[in-house]
Amino acid sequence: MAALALARSFRCGSTCLRRPLRREAAGSTRGLWGRGGPGARRGAGGSEVLRKSLQRGLALSTASFLAYEAHKLISGFAEVHASFKVEEVIEQADYLYGSGETEKLYQLLVQHKNSDDADLLWRLARASRDVAQLSTTSAEKKRKLTYESLEYAKKALEKNESNFAAHKWYGICLSDVGDFEGIKTKIGNAFIIKEHFKRAIELNPKDATTIHLIGIWCYSFAEMPWYQRKIAATLFATPPTSTFQELFSCLCTADPNFYSKNLLFLGKTYLKLNNKKMALLWLSKAKDYPAHTEEDKQVQKEALELLNSI
Repeated sequence: MAALALARSFRCGSTCLRRPLRREAAGSTRGLWGRGGPGARRGAGGSEVLRKSLQRGLALSTASFLAYEAHKLISGFAEVHASFKVEEVIEQADYLYGSGETEKLYQLLVQHKNSDDADLLWRLARASRDVAQLSTTSAEKKRKLTYESLEYAKKALEKNESNFAAHKWYGICLSDVGDFEGIKTKIGNAFIIKEHFKRAIELNPKDATTIHLIGIWCYSFAEMPWYQRKIAATLFATPPTSTFQELFSCLCTADPNFYSKNLLFLGKTYLKLNNKKMALLWLSKAKDYPAHTEEDKQVQKEALELLNSI
């Protein structure tokens, strides 16, 4: 509307300008040459050229202004639409994740792998990892997805270093890559992984999953066999170590029942401490935990096997 009003004022202005120009041209001709002198025709011709040039200039200015306003309007709509689209995709992704639709979730998110949104990218890293862990995924595809998940998590961190979930999933995916690169690489990445988990907790102290992950890290090094300790000693002046007491403080900090694997590791820890009564309690809870994901199913299977071995 503002553009149309300005265009009307431009048209009015050009009409108003034409009259004084003609009067000025006619007056100057009479003053110098009289009505019939040679200057009259030249003056009139010059005035006409000037009038047409001015009209063209005003028309171009009006068109340019209108085009600029239209561009701003379209750009504004595009920005709003892009912002809304990211939020919409994330909402759909969270619904699919909650519904256990692992492959559908991956197919949705992988379309946006070039996104600059950290929240979308760490969800893609998680989805890639979840598909890699499916029992139906081939070994070749699992390896490919594992490395891709690390790249997505890394990109999420590059886009937003203050995103706690990006740190958490970077640590998880880096640990997964170690399974393909050998025990030396896995131990070598141990401190990096723990630092990302600690950073995630600094950014979100209430995230139970990250606290659980530090507990898993502690479990891995509390029960590390002697040959792995020897490898760790060659990599670090002070190799990573932990205790089952430190593990308990992590697994019990949040609600122990929030996650099937948390229940499983509580049971396994009690087994390591030869407390069969408590081991039976937590392993039974892990076995009975509702299976929403492939990981939950694997937890149920391992818990049942441990229960049968006690």
